[in-house]
Amino acid sequence: MRLEEKVAIVTGASRGIGKAIAVGLAREGASVVLAARSEIARADGLAGTIHETATAIEELGGKVLPVKCDVTDEASVTAMVKTAMATFHRIDILVNNAGVAFFYPIAETPLKRWETVLKVNLTGAFLCARAVLPLMADQKSGSIINISSLAADERDGGTVPTGVAYAVAKAGLDRFTWGLAVEAGKHNIAVNCLKPKQPVDTEGMRFWTTDGERNGWASADKMVKCGVFLAAQDASGVTGTVATDEELSLWHGL
Repeated sequence: MRLEEKVAIVTGASRGIGKAIAVGLAREGASVVLAARSEIARADGLAGTIHETATAIEELGGKVLPVKCDVTDEASVTAMVKTAMATFHRIDILVNNAGVAFFYPIAETPLKRWETVLKVNLTGAFLCARAVLPLMADQKSGSIINISSLAADERDGGTVPTGVAYAVAKAGLDRFTWGLAVEAGKHNIAVNCLKPKQPVDTEGMRFWTTDGERNGWASADKMVKCGVFLAAQDASGVTGTVATDEELSLWHGL
């Protein structure tokens, strides 16, 4: 197993791509910290909790720690990382996956919604990365993976209508990846950004779309494969890359 004795934190691990990557890392031997706000099932019917993801990993025989965490809150992130260290004594991998979108036009977007989208998608990644960087630097190795979106590159309505705030946040995450890779490289920490080439059929997207709208959408399998590959990197390997799962698969024979 490629990630045996490694410890990973995955944010937004209650459902969707985050859950899939968390399970994929566990399959490769990593101990996984599940960081998200969803501890109990939501009343509106949106599926997924960190405890359900934890059960899926435990059924594989993996080591897992679900921790309630609000990635937009500095104290919550700090507490989550301290809990992870107290349990597993190291952190090798961080997957910044937590995300939220607001689907309405700019003219109909309240300031609070705009700020929330930027905080979850971009500031959350900053807070989590900043919290683990000193620990990874002490270990002289690590891998940070930021989960982005093609929305960052699209100049029209996009493949999926996720809203301008989401696209702006993901574009910022792409640039954050490049800058952080430069800073972290001297500590042998890889920093990469991964985005799906096709819309992924997840619990969240099923909640917001109809079956017909999701025709031709992909599973999270390719994102998982690429996530595992990037998790195994340090600065001597692949770093500073902003790429789709399809690109990484072609470039590295995944």
